[in-house]
Amino acid sequence: MSKKNKIFVAKPSLPPLEKLIPHLERIWESKILTNNGYYHKLFEEELAKFLGVNHISLFTNGTLALMTALQALQIKGEVITTPYTFVATTNALIWNNLKPVFVDIDESTCNIDASKIKAAITKDTSAILPVHVYGNPCDVEKIGKIARKYNLKVIYDAAHAFGVKKNNTSIFNFGDLSVLSFHATKVFNTFEGGAIKCHDKETKVKIDRLKNFGFANETKIVAPGINAKMNEFQAVLGLSQLEHYYDNLSQRRKITELYRTLLKNIAGIVYMNDIENVYHNYSHFPIFINDSYPISRDALYAKLKLNNIFARRYFYPLISNLKMFRYIKSANERNLPIANKIAKQVICLPIYPNLDKSTVENITRLLIY
Repeated sequence: MSKKNKIFVAKPSLPPLEKLIPHLERIWESKILTNNGYYHKLFEEELAKFLGVNHISLFTNGTLALMTALQALQIKGEVITTPYTFVATTNALIWNNLKPVFVDIDESTCNIDASKIKAAITKDTSAILPVHVYGNPCDVEKIGKIARKYNLKVIYDAAHAFGVKKNNTSIFNFGDLSVLSFHATKVFNTFEGGAIKCHDKETKVKIDRLKNFGFANETKIVAPGINAKMNEFQAVLGLSQLEHYYDNLSQRRKITELYRTLLKNIAGIVYMNDIENVYHNYSHFPIFINDSYPISRDALYAKLKLNNIFARRYFYPLISNLKMFRYIKSANERNLPIANKIAKQVICLPIYPNLDKSTVENITRLLIY
């Protein structure tokens, strides 16, 4: 198979190279490559305005941002979370010596089922770590109410949720912290990259110190920090990407609408529709293969691959079914029936801004029996 003919589930959007050159020349002249340089400061400011949030702290990637968020809020003991996510969500908890407590998901959104959180709370619970899966907002109102009642912190893994709004408010404005990812596969990328959104300046200062070795000034270290700073090149790329975000979003929306039109009469295939009062970013296009479809999900996945369509089973295997996490009591399959069901059904089809109509039509033709 020629790599040139392969259609992958995602393809990074990039700005015109010539637009970056003047900024790169400025970096070469200044010799300031990192450590809160000119472009880093500018990107933080512009990104906060673009997203409609108060404070953003930039990171070299989303995983380090998530690990730092847990440190910043001094989370201890048990953290209620979802098994239906990328492994970085759970790994960040383990790296912080925290115990993940898995709760089942809501079938309509694939997010953590907020109605099941209360039953998972114990005397050792200190936080809730939900994920806005595929950019679908969690039930932030119900989660917030539970957190206030039981004095729990809420950190949202918002890796999929760039630009998403609920009732015209940025989804990042809910919870204590929200963690963003700017990985190459995301709707907004800086090659690698990430950020933490917080509500107040004091928390931002704490996060900024934690990502820079714990330095308060040249001679004073106030915390056992790490090195997770975003560099100047990533910041330049991010600034340029902001200019093209809405054009890319418009193309993603059109592709999503085309998939929905072409798939609506195929028995055994279920897909997600837009949620009322939500401004979506169309980060993924998942379909779910149920028992009325002629072949299994995995057989369809293999068929697509044979035809150079490299879809992905996001998220399979379920985190709670990975051998390294089986020791966790809440990883029991009986505790997570919906998550296990969805993980066995899901295929995310290719979606990215320059995916042309004929390719989408070819992909959907392969799904017809």
